Amino acid sequence: MKHISILIPRGAASLGCIEGAHKMFFNVNRFLIDRGDDPLFTIQLVGLTHDAMVYDGFCKVTPDLSIQDHFKTDLIIIPAVNGEMDKVIAANSDFFPWIREQYERGAEVASLCVGAFLLAATGLVEGKKCSTHWQFEHLFRKMFPNVEMVSDRIITDENRTYSSGGANSFWNLLLYLVEKYTDREMAIFCSKYFAIEIDRFSQSPFIMFRGQRDHQDDDIKRAQDFIERNFQERISVDQLASLCTMGRRSFERRFKKATSNTVSEYIQRVKIEAAKKGFETSRKNINEVMSEVGYMDNKAFRTVFKRKTGLSPVEYRNKYNKEAIAV
Repeated sequence: MKHISILIPRGAASLGCIEGAHKMFFNVNRFLIDRGDDPLFTIQLVGLTHDAMVYDGFCKVTPDLSIQDHFKTDLIIIPAVNGEMDKVIAANSDFFPWIREQYERGAEVASLCVGAFLLAATGLVEGKKCSTHWQFEHLFRKMFPNVEMVSDRIITDENRTYSSGGANSFWNLLLYLVEKYTDREMAIFCSKYFAIEIDRFSQSPFIMFRGQRDHQDDDIKRAQDFIERNFQERISVDQLASLCTMGRRSFERRFKKATSNTVSEYIQRVKIEAAKKGFETSRKNINEVMSEVGYMDNKAFRTVFKRKTGLSPVEYRNKYNKEAIAV
């Protein structure tokens, strides 16, 4: 039997992640029995104590075990957590030595959505890839600069640590683990039973770029304002550096520190976000939208768009605009 520990964190946790993880592995046991195999998983809720946690002001979750109990686990699942992340981390810091100890004894550790902040706080993903909800990418990078944030990924698998992208994409990580622990046939069956699209590895189509402005560098904010007002034009780094009355090298360094993007990356992301909105809300063709966001080279535009969204311009328009006509 493989022992699965679903953490019951202090503070505001995602009930959907807790219930979803339990439901997935509980049902896999049932499906295994139905096809004549033995059940594989023992699933238990694990808290800092045996005390029940109240979530959303009305739902009470009681742990089966506490970290004070002496037991060995094979997989630790960290659900999504909500609130100010530094406070959430502090409230749950007593979990971290236990998680590290279990990891050293051979356990695997998986975070769901913004549970990645708790995973990163354990130190187990230093120098490794990790994903989380795209909306929290910038905060994660600031808090954990030694972790390689890959916000476009739905699933990461790095030396017995796993993470998932935003919101309901945690189901894809659960499917991934089901396939790893059982077989492809069971993963496909679960995907059909729960109506989850299997083998979905990118959350790029869902990312909305809003510009990173939770910094205090007013000069860089002025450059961001200029880019977002004039993205249709050709904007150079020298032009922006001059606007902020600083040298190019100093400007590029401060821009990257403030926004976690190079200047060219930021300009590209602003242009592509405008193009996405054009495809979502109008019947304009690819060339019209491309021109409106300042691209003259059709091939370059399609290449950048596909890299940033995971979809071609036509695929994106057809996915998000019901009135679109493929051309």
